[in-house]
Amino acid sequence: MDALTERYVVDLQEVDETQVAVVGGKAAQLGGLSRIEGVRVPAGFCVTTAAFRRIMTEAPSVGDRLDRLSRLDPDDREPIRTLSAEIRRTMEGIAVPDDLAAAITRALARLGGRTACAVRSSATAEDLPTASFAGQQDTYLNVVGPAAVLRHVSRCWASLFTERAVTYRLRNGFDHRKVRMAVVVQQMVFPDAAGVLFTADPVTGDRKAATVEAGFGLGEALVSGLVNPDVFRVRDGEVVARAVAAGRRAGHAPPAGGTREAEADPERQGRPALTDAQVVRLVRLGRRIEAHFGRPQDIEWCLVGDDFQIVQSRPITTLFPVPAARDRENHVYVSVGHQQMMTDPLKPLGLSMWRLTAMVPMHEAGGRLFVDVTRRLASPASRAGLLDVMGRGDPLVRDALETVLDRHDFVPTLPDGGPGGPGGSPAGGPPAPIETDPAIVAELIERSQASLAALRRDIRTKTGPALFDFLLEAFQEHKRVLGDPLSMQAIMAGMEATWWLNDRLREWLGEKNAADTLTLSAPGNVTSEMGLALLDVADVIRPHPEVVAFLRGVEDDGFLDGLPELPGGAEARRAIESYLDRYGMRCVGEIDITRPRWRERPATLVPAILDNVRNFEPGAAGRRFERGRQEARKKAQEVLERLRALPDGERRADETGRMIDRVRTFIGYREYPKYGIVSRYLVYKEALLEEAGRLVRAGVLPEREDVFYLTFQEFHDAVRSNRVDGELIRRRKEEFRSYHALTPPRVLTSDGEAVTGAYRRDDVPVGALIGLPVSAGTVEGRARVVLDMARAELEPGDILVTAHTDPSWTPLFVAVTGLVTEVGGLMTHGAVIAREYGLPAVVGVPDATRLIREGQRIRVHGSDGYVEILS
Repeated sequence: MDALTERYVVDLQEVDETQVAVVGGKAAQLGGLSRIEGVRVPAGFCVTTAAFRRIMTEAPSVGDRLDRLSRLDPDDREPIRTLSAEIRRTMEGIAVPDDLAAAITRALARLGGRTACAVRSSATAEDLPTASFAGQQDTYLNVVGPAAVLRHVSRCWASLFTERAVTYRLRNGFDHRKVRMAVVVQQMVFPDAAGVLFTADPVTGDRKAATVEAGFGLGEALVSGLVNPDVFRVRDGEVVARAVAAGRRAGHAPPAGGTREAEADPERQGRPALTDAQVVRLVRLGRRIEAHFGRPQDIEWCLVGDDFQIVQSRPITTLFPVPAARDRENHVYVSVGHQQMMTDPLKPLGLSMWRLTAMVPMHEAGGRLFVDVTRRLASPASRAGLLDVMGRGDPLVRDALETVLDRHDFVPTLPDGGPGGPGGSPAGGPPAPIETDPAIVAELIERSQASLAALRRDIRTKTGPALFDFLLEAFQEHKRVLGDPLSMQAIMAGMEATWWLNDRLREWLGEKNAADTLTLSAPGNVTSEMGLALLDVADVIRPHPEVVAFLRGVEDDGFLDGLPELPGGAEARRAIESYLDRYGMRCVGEIDITRPRWRERPATLVPAILDNVRNFEPGAAGRRFERGRQEARKKAQEVLERLRALPDGERRADETGRMIDRVRTFIGYREYPKYGIVSRYLVYKEALLEEAGRLVRAGVLPEREDVFYLTFQEFHDAVRSNRVDGELIRRRKEEFRSYHALTPPRVLTSDGEAVTGAYRRDDVPVGALIGLPVSAGTVEGRARVVLDMARAELEPGDILVTAHTDPSWTPLFVAVTGLVTEVGGLMTHGAVIAREYGLPAVVGVPDATRLIREGQRIRVHGSDGYVEILS
């Protein structure tokens, strides 16, 4: 007998989920299902991808069209529609070769020649753990007779090139040429009821809750959204909620073929399609299927009499993964990315490096990092401190944690003296008091710079395995600098002074967010200085029109070498190089060491430089800083005068004056530790890339960046052994690509439930978008929705709307009048810099980049925490 890979037709019972390349995802899953004890799958066969390859050789013109399709953007709808339609017409016009038609007809005879069949697409990129492709290719029900089956097999082949399937592949990075189509032909099932079972809640992600959707007759109308289903929620073997559809309709299969939808029989109106007992039995069957495939499943089922048959099972690809735990206890995880303003996935090397250099243990899931706060929540003493810190930073996180705590059985309460008691606060307890002395900040910066200089000096001679041994020691020094008790005291002094001023001045004077003005142009903030310094670079470039014109045409990162040939170009290059010497370690998503730094890709800065040249006059940086300093000084005088007029006013004014001094001394230092981290990261990265280059030269790796898909330890092993698992890297690349489609939750439970939290407020206008007020003031302007800093083109008066900002976005802040982000907190970088620059800002606005359209006029209420979309 021919090898399975060369046969045109195979029985479903001959295949399993390991043979996707031969029979496609759907058939592979069906074959796997048929091997599970107690699971019934309708009999059938598969027309393999070998048949599809043969058909493609009959259509050489398709290849050229596929090349043209691959070059299109997913949003180029008209050319995609045209090209895909041309390919489908070509495919459907190819006659099925006689020997292939005979093989299909023989397989059909084994089912019963005139048996009604379901003819279903089964692509090799379908029902995969990382991409379901649900509904992208075609399915045909109640197909009767060999001629009709052959015709619908051709239609399934052609459906690989529907507009929706082509667009889905473009968006998810799948090569059109590498995806092939098989076709499943099964005996048609004429069910009493049918529907879908999700073995995890598809909305919340809760792995312990199953959802069943059920309707009378064929399931196709339900799956397609044409009829309303009954919905059952099952937990711990019990139906805990149900909703029965009104106005029942059902899908039917006429004897002549095809399907239609009509009113359900009168006796079925008003009653559920399944009994509770049947629902629970179906979920038990689903759990067996889930265990077989090793992940939650989206299962299509049919009920014939009292017998369930399974017609499809695919992974639920939209669920956020759950961090691996060594026990079976309940856990509550808080997102690190929401605190670090980087909710995109990190590559494996980035994940492992952050974990190796972090101060607290971290857990990984979906390319993101989480901290387990279960123990801190379990103790009433540490719980209060955790909720207070989280609530001040991001109210949505606090609300999500309180939502979990309200389920009294999920987080057990431990005595305060037990694990997770008073010693379990996020920072290990409050830092000791600190005097207000600028010399302390200067000393801390000097310590950090000395440690960085030693790292740069000592790493130069390290190569091979010795480099990795050295880095493990360097990571300990990294953590020592980061965890310096004096540094922690300085950071907390600035934050607590901010909170104190906001709380007391609201209580005493009715002032909202008074600290926002009092911290304008606070000294020593390395991140706000970075934004102003790029204004100084623009001042150097502005007088030289040939340099400006040259920069407008920059397309790659080698542009610095071309500058000296232009009048004023040498001066411009020195200014940019000097900026890169100070800030070139920064980039978007900088907590991921694998992200390209500005030093590596200086062209990233060019749009911001050109915006500054166009939008500002010479000396803008100095004027802006001085204006903020004077506003803060004036505000301090005003507040103190008002306080002295109150009862006990001298005492209140003295206390407030000390806190103003404290906040201006320490709040700028809040940004320095992160600057120190990414400065060290660039040193680590340059050394690691040198090692990656050696692996490339030795023929171990195709390209240096492949090491980004290894953990630090795996990279170390590769250098020691001079061997790399290429399949592991390929799989990691595919996983990383799939992680971009996942939305990381602020809070995640070990049951897989993504808890989003909510703002519990009723003090905002109807229709306004609610967020967290982080920088006072109200501003109205044009929304510029920017998702890629390198593509920003800003005009004076614009309001920046984006998903999240880290320090690398600061150069854009000087050009806008307000800020709105989807992620952020009171003390995250964007909020701190917005206050120092005096930009009204609201952060933590869910779906802001979707709900606010580019160019709309909006009003940002930075003191009250909401955004109005204006007509």
